[in-house]
Amino acid sequence: MFFCKRKHTFLMKDQNILEPINQLLRKQLGNSLEIISVDEKGGGSINSAAVFRTNEGNFFAKWNTIQGRKGMFGAEKKGLQMLESANEIRIPKPIDFVETDTHCYLLMEHMEATDFDFDFWEVFGSRLAKLHKHTAEKFGLDHNNFIGSLPQVNTQKDTWAEFFIENRIQPQLKLAVDSGKADAPLVQKFENLYTKLDEIFPTEKPSLLHGDLWGGNFMCTLDGDPAIYDPAVYYGHREMDLAMSRLFGGFDPEFYEQYNEEFPLAPGFDKRIDLCNLYPLLVHVNLFPGSYIQSVKHIVSRF
Repeated sequence: MFFCKRKHTFLMKDQNILEPINQLLRKQLGNSLEIISVDEKGGGSINSAAVFRTNEGNFFAKWNTIQGRKGMFGAEKKGLQMLESANEIRIPKPIDFVETDTHCYLLMEHMEATDFDFDFWEVFGSRLAKLHKHTAEKFGLDHNNFIGSLPQVNTQKDTWAEFFIENRIQPQLKLAVDSGKADAPLVQKFENLYTKLDEIFPTEKPSLLHGDLWGGNFMCTLDGDPAIYDPAVYYGHREMDLAMSRLFGGFDPEFYEQYNEEFPLAPGFDKRIDLCNLYPLLVHVNLFPGSYIQSVKHIVSRF
């Protein structure tokens, strides 16, 4: 049975739900483990989350219902391991995941956050550039994963245009059409756009991407290091990470300056930002209410 010296209200109600996390901890650390406290944390707009403070250190766990999300945390664990193995930027070490009949869980290292150091943005830009220098021969991955709670298709392709169309835009556009959020005229505009993509994107090798790099998925650790988490990893065009970092306000200018010094971007990136962001915008169309579809229509009309 789940035991904790200090029980929060949510924990009192959800002891049975959280018992698999207790089991994961004991599987890793043994029965001498003592859970001192459980602190509820924001899990974003999709998951529930908590920090488990124990006599063996602190751990971060998140969980969700299993329906429609089977395999989600297993894929996230793989993505975290891929980013960690690149050894270029701090990643919370993934420990284990488990799926029950009703819920899925992911357990990982807990990293405490602090205010940015004076050189944080420069270091962050440089390390992301170094991560992007890890490349593959094809765009995609040998397995699919998730973007938010939506399936993300990673079937490998030889060209970025082919991958972007077939694995990124078309699946999300179909979801939007099926739900009545996108119409036939918009689909036709996308069809017209597809014919131009080979000429618009610069030719580069597929880079190892975080895949969901917005302001909520990075932090400054107590050591002053930038760290990234909640990935949707694949090998893709590196401008996708950089464009998404600009989607909801953008990072500090020093981040982009240092990135470009470490790994210069092809001319015209600023004109391609909105095009790259069609993918995360369509994801938002399919996950959340709001005016995201209007932003999509505006971008496609411009191109």
